[in-house]
Amino acid sequence: MECVKTNCSGSINLSGQVLIFTKSFILFEVNCFHKRNNMLKKTKRYALGLALSVVSLSGMAQAKYPFRDSSLPREQRIQNLFQTLTLEEKISLLGYVSPEISRLQIPAYNWWNESLHGLARAGEATVFPQAIAMAASFNVPLLNEVAAAISTEGRAKYNLAVAQDRRLQYMGINFWTPNINIFRDPRWGRGQETYGEDPFLTASMGVAFVKGLQGDDPNFLKTAACAKHFAAHSGPEAVRHSFNAIVDEKDLRETYLYAFKKLVDAGVESIMCGYNRLNDEPCCTSNTLIQKILRKEWGFKGQVVTDCWALDDIWARHKVIPTRIEVAAAALRAGVNLDCANILQEDVMQAIKKGLLTPASVDSALYYTFKTQLKLGMFDPASNNKYSLYGADSINNAAHVALARHAAEQTMVLLKNDKGILPLDKTKYGSLLVTGENSASIEALVGNYHGMSSNLVTFAEGITKAAGPACAVQYDQGYDNADTTHFGGVWASQCCDLTVAVLGLTPLLEGEEGDAFLSKTNGDKTTLDLPEAQIIFMKKLRAAHNKPIIAVVNAGSAVDVTAIEPYCDAIILAWYPGEQGGNALADILFGNISPSGRLPLTFYKSVKDLPEFTDYSMKGRTYRYFKGVPAYPFGYGLSYTTFEYAWGQQPLEKYALKDSIQFSVTVKNTGNFTSDEVIQAYIQYPGLERMPLKELKAFKKQSVMKGENSVFTLSIPVSELQKWDMTTGKWKLYKGRYALCVGKNSEEYVLEKSFTIK
Repeated sequence: MECVKTNCSGSINLSGQVLIFTKSFILFEVNCFHKRNNMLKKTKRYALGLALSVVSLSGMAQAKYPFRDSSLPREQRIQNLFQTLTLEEKISLLGYVSPEISRLQIPAYNWWNESLHGLARAGEATVFPQAIAMAASFNVPLLNEVAAAISTEGRAKYNLAVAQDRRLQYMGINFWTPNINIFRDPRWGRGQETYGEDPFLTASMGVAFVKGLQGDDPNFLKTAACAKHFAAHSGPEAVRHSFNAIVDEKDLRETYLYAFKKLVDAGVESIMCGYNRLNDEPCCTSNTLIQKILRKEWGFKGQVVTDCWALDDIWARHKVIPTRIEVAAAALRAGVNLDCANILQEDVMQAIKKGLLTPASVDSALYYTFKTQLKLGMFDPASNNKYSLYGADSINNAAHVALARHAAEQTMVLLKNDKGILPLDKTKYGSLLVTGENSASIEALVGNYHGMSSNLVTFAEGITKAAGPACAVQYDQGYDNADTTHFGGVWASQCCDLTVAVLGLTPLLEGEEGDAFLSKTNGDKTTLDLPEAQIIFMKKLRAAHNKPIIAVVNAGSAVDVTAIEPYCDAIILAWYPGEQGGNALADILFGNISPSGRLPLTFYKSVKDLPEFTDYSMKGRTYRYFKGVPAYPFGYGLSYTTFEYAWGQQPLEKYALKDSIQFSVTVKNTGNFTSDEVIQAYIQYPGLERMPLKELKAFKKQSVMKGENSVFTLSIPVSELQKWDMTTGKWKLYKGRYALCVGKNSEEYVLEKSFTIK
């Protein structure tokens, strides 16, 4: 059989001869089949099946390479890869742009991919609410469902791209997400990417997201997740490439590493090391972080990838190691497996020649990368993997759009509702003004690290549609953040029955260094204040009339809304709610849904309440250690109804390390609106040095029908109450008197029960 090479996407090896097949070849064979069987109607399903059959034949034929034999143990297949690849080929696979190894029919692969709240930078995809918004949902099963939808879309796009031999960035099946850094300071621009300030909430959400991405197939990963940025990485953005975070072991273990350990235990496939130094060690060459803690202590068996160009930072900006070659050697010795740049690909060979590394070092580095690829099914026949069947109908479909809308509804936080102005009664308002720079903004919907969708619904659009054709809805931008002199919409507000003003920030003002290009401080904030123009605008609206004004605030962080609070009747924090943000807001405004979002971070009154931004000590930070009075506490959020709490099963009097604190709370909906409620259970510790003031250790969200009761059952392992002992360098359960406090937020407890640790 002759080998005719064209624009190919696979091959069949029969009796030592190779047939290169193309997309046109597959279509030709499909057409022939239908003609022979008098089946003139073409079907996409059969075409895909035949394509997979050809790929399967290819896989069978290539079984002379044991790494392609899916019947063999993964360890044996990995060893065959080591034996088959040359040293040069191995080194070429150490970077995120992995080239084709043509002689082995190993295609190119680009490891750089993002899916923070939907597939990012890859064209059409469902845009879900930003990560910080999903944390505000306090809904773990919902985030798992969202992540599962994201991974379905990721697999589908990968399948479609590979079918056209496109091996592009952002089109792979591994994702460098979630970001589980602790949002320790509201000035950090990238805090919107996290699940907030609390380690327990962050871990709970992060685990749910990872499990949704990676799936539950016993043989294959659906996609591969990555926990980042390891570790103690949370600003400032301006100095992130040279910053040295000083953190003592207690804060490191109890706050900064807590969620990483939980995700490792849950089987996250990859860990990304950060740009910064931690206690003088660059994170991506840190033997303490990667070797001692991650590999040896935690037993992590996955891939370690660098943040992008982090290795360049080590010699060029941290100046801890003098040359690229020495950095390459240090990274491999520390346990890095993949470089999001090109230092390893370009300098490892020189490190070997200089005696800084051996060829075995390269095998050790590639081991976990090959393991991940095998778990993803990259060297297996596509027909073996159910995920290879996902196609275009899996992307931004009706079910995923509906899920995005539901998720956005779950995330929005009602901060003020004076005299029960919300929900709006449509019969009372014949005319509405929707105003504010964010009311028609795409940026205010999508956040950062976002995809694109044809189903984007702005706040102005969502409100207009929900108000209906019998309501006169007007739109006016109202203000420009850069102008504190000229304003519009005030007269229209006077003429309308009600005004909805959509204010706040966008990812152009807060975010990652370089992306937030309108920020004067590299994406971080220097203040919690809303832009001055917005405050002046709200004053002008209020001065013009006494009709209802609803303020909607976009942000990915804590902002000071007290400056606008006197001038509006209600405030809704909408975050960056994703493609269905406009519809979700309208659902809440008009009472289709009761708001149930809760703040995943403390809203301080001012940055003056906080330590220096560069101080990584947890003293005085977050609800766990802040002794001041917040503007809004962690866990805060109002509802359209009221609830009464009563103990069901109370905690016991005494517990030991092996026990779990099991309890239940009966919640009665005493209002007139069916709504979700979030039970939050906090632990208060004995009055010992450096104990947290309080700490979230259980939460649950359930719907409670109006006039009815619902039982919330929760459990806290006593082992979760251990704290790091600085003397022994180990976890320790301290004896003494504790309290379980069940409340509506971190400041408002409804039920309390003390117990003893013996």
